[in-house]
Amino acid sequence: MSLNTLTLLEALIARRSITPDDAGCQTLIGDRLAALGFTLHALPFGPADGRVDNLWAVRDGGLPGPTLVFAGHTDVVPTGPLAMWHSDPFVPTHRDGQIYGRGAADMKASLAAMVVATEAFVAERPQHVGRIAFLLTSDEEGPSVDGTVKVCEWLEARGERLDACIVGEPTSVKSLGDMIKNGRRGSLSGRLTVTGLQGHIAYPHLARNPIHLAAPALAELAATDWDAGNDHFPPTSWQMSNIHAGTGATNVIPGELVVDFNFRYSTESTPEALQQRVQAVLERHGVPHRIDWTLGGRPFLTRPGALIAAISDAIRDVTGITTELSTTGGTSDGRFIARLCPQVVEFGPINATIHQVDEHGAVADLEPLAEIYRRTLATLLPAA
Repeated sequence: MSLNTLTLLEALIARRSITPDDAGCQTLIGDRLAALGFTLHALPFGPADGRVDNLWAVRDGGLPGPTLVFAGHTDVVPTGPLAMWHSDPFVPTHRDGQIYGRGAADMKASLAAMVVATEAFVAERPQHVGRIAFLLTSDEEGPSVDGTVKVCEWLEARGERLDACIVGEPTSVKSLGDMIKNGRRGSLSGRLTVTGLQGHIAYPHLARNPIHLAAPALAELAATDWDAGNDHFPPTSWQMSNIHAGTGATNVIPGELVVDFNFRYSTESTPEALQQRVQAVLERHGVPHRIDWTLGGRPFLTRPGALIAAISDAIRDVTGITTELSTTGGTSDGRFIARLCPQVVEFGPINATIHQVDEHGAVADLEPLAEIYRRTLATLLPAA
C-alpha cells in the first residue's frame, strides 16, 4: 500500500496547486474514486478570475448506515523564495527517508492515504453499511469563502446527512498518531480605526493624536482576562497583529491609527459578548473609533464517541501509540463541516514543517497513515 500511496502523493505534489488553483488534483483523485463507483459532483464557486474548485464524491455501500466523510484541501500555500529551497517545491524529491515538496505534509499526504485506504477497503468490502464520501476544496489556504463553507451550504440545501468526518490536517507532533484534534477554538478578527486630527508635531494643541488616544485602551485590552477556558479549550486570547499610523515623517502627528487584532476564543465566550466587551473598553477611554468585524469561525468540539474510539483504536493498533485529544492550533475547515456533522476530528501526519521552506514528511509514515484510515472505515462501516 505504501508504494501506491507514495506514487499518488508524488503526483499530487507535482501539481502546482497554489491557492486557490487546484491544478488538476481533484481530477486525479476523482478519477481514482470514480473507478470505485463513487458519484462525483464538481462544485466550482467564486468569480471566473478566482474560481475555486470543489469536489463532493460519494459511494453507497448498499446497506443502510452512517455517512463517513474524508475531507481535505488540494491547495497549498505559496513557496516563498525559491532560492531557499534545496529542491524544486513542485518536484517530489527524496532525501534521507523524507519526501520533500510543497504539500508533502499539508496536506497531500493525507489525501493520498485517504484514497488508497478507500481503495483497499472497497476491494475487501464492496458491499458495506453506509456511505463513504470525499469533500475536497482548493480554498482552505486562502480566504475560505468559496470552498468547504459553500459545499456545506450546498449539502445542507440537498438535505444531506453527515454522521462522521475525518479532516486530513497534519495533527501529529513528534510521531504519527500522537495527537488528533477533536475541536478548534473560534476565530474573531477586528480592524480598529481610531480617528484623530493630523497636525504639526510642534503644535500638539492644534492636533489630536490617535496613538495617544488609543494607547490606554489597547493596554487594557492586552491585559484583559477574557475567560478561563475549560477542560477542552485554553483561555480565550486577544492579540494585535498589525498596527499603523503616520505619514512616515517624524514631524507630523497622524490623523488616524489602524489596528488589526484577533480573538482565538473558547466555548466560554461568544463573539457577540467579546465584541461588546471591546466596545465597552474603547468607550470608557473615550476613543473615537469604528471597528470592522470578521467572524472567521465558531468553535467546535467532538466529544468521545464512535468516531474518536474508532480512529484512536486504529492508531493504537497500527503504531502502538495512545493518542492525545487536543483543540490547540489554528482554525480548519472542520469549523464549517461541524455545522452539519456531529462528529468531526482532524488527523494526519507530522506537522513540523508545514508552510515552511523544504516542507517534507516521512515516507515510512505513509503506509501506516493509510492503514489507520482503512481500519477506521472498517470499524464504522462494517460489511454485512
